[in-house]
Amino acid sequence: MNKLYIGNLSPAVTADDLRQLFGDRKLPLAGQVLLKSGYAFVDYPDQNWAIRAIETLSGKVELHGKIMEVDYSVSKKLRSRKIQIRNIPPHLQWEVLDGLLAQYGTVENVEQVNTDTETAVVNVTYTTREEAKIAEEIPLKILAHNGLVGRLIGKEGRNLKKIEHETGTKITISSLQDLSIYNPERTITVKGTVEACANAEVEIMKKLREAFENDMLAVNQQANLIPGLNLSALGIFSTGLSVLPPPAGPRGAPPAPPYHPFAQYPEQEIVNLFIPTQAVGAIIGKKGAHIKQLARFAGASIKIAPAEGPDVSERMVIITGPPEAQFKAQGRIFGKLKEENFFNPKEEVKLEAHIRVPSSTAGRVIGKGGKTVNELQNLTSAEVIVPRDQTPDENEEVIVRIIGHFFASQTAQRKIREIVQQVKQQEQKYPQGVASQRGK
Repeated sequence: MNKLYIGNLSPAVTADDLRQLFGDRKLPLAGQVLLKSGYAFVDYPDQNWAIRAIETLSGKVELHGKIMEVDYSVSKKLRSRKIQIRNIPPHLQWEVLDGLLAQYGTVENVEQVNTDTETAVVNVTYTTREEAKIAEEIPLKILAHNGLVGRLIGKEGRNLKKIEHETGTKITISSLQDLSIYNPERTITVKGTVEACANAEVEIMKKLREAFENDMLAVNQQANLIPGLNLSALGIFSTGLSVLPPPAGPRGAPPAPPYHPFAQYPEQEIVNLFIPTQAVGAIIGKKGAHIKQLARFAGASIKIAPAEGPDVSERMVIITGPPEAQFKAQGRIFGKLKEENFFNPKEEVKLEAHIRVPSSTAGRVIGKGGKTVNELQNLTSAEVIVPRDQTPDENEEVIVRIIGHFFASQTAQRKIREIVQQVKQQEQKYPQGVASQRGK
């Protein structure tokens, strides 16, 4: 006979209430209900049914305003030394389980409970109650890329708190200070009973998988905007996602020379990227460690401009470097804002970037009747603003504003640079013709 203990009962609960509750869940009782003040005992002749009752009811059912506790009824002395481990995967070797249990004390007995479920259940008895208490909370550690962790945490930690609440675990995540270019992973530590940790792992992996698949979808949708660029090799994406290589040429044809999308842009560029004021600390890092690391990785100069006032909502990041460095630096900044939850998990990170172009080419960027800039916006999905009445600076340059997500912004920047490059080449080849055309 398997006697079950039912605890945390309201004084208003009757034996008939318990019989009805068990019956409603198709867990009929075998004998009498022994009801005490605040708790009760019931009998099950079959251990499988006893386990099913525990898993169905304990901590999951409310009766007269209180959540019931259901467990095996054992003597207090034995109860303090005995734990039950459920949801053991069938492929787990018993030697591994024995070794794990032995880390927390001397195991007196391990009894496998035969059930009709796919996963195994065992009762473990330790020699002392202290060892049993420690063994009840075996920490689980999961490694996850930092780029996925932000979405696991959720805005204001809501996702993590929800998992903790639903599984009865305590979850902590290693510090950002432990990260480096060579170690982009953070350690997720889950503390609780073995069963609780197993349940938490399912929820954690579900969130990580969802974040990974969203990143994969974004890369696949946007990769063709900059053909031939190996996004994975540049390392700006948190998940390290790769994109498919370009299709091979005709059979027998010699291999095409490696494509480098920035080969035609050898010059240094300056891009001003505007980020939320509250994100400045995350970009700089402790004692400037993150921004220095980012500058080394990208091969660019990265500076945060002083705030123009006490209540500004955005700060300007000045990035100086060749196009590939711009791509890497800006990509990491976009990714960092996503990782640190400065944007809603389902919201695309969109930032404003300013680039300067010669005032003589502003008209070409706009195009006749705005045709070129409209085509540019349709192609890239970025908002491109070229003020017609802007006064050129001392270098005879004007600002072009670009607003959009990372791929959109990058493609728009490259397309505008192409237009500027074409005008420069025409000026070098036909200086008088271009000048006369400008005069018209």
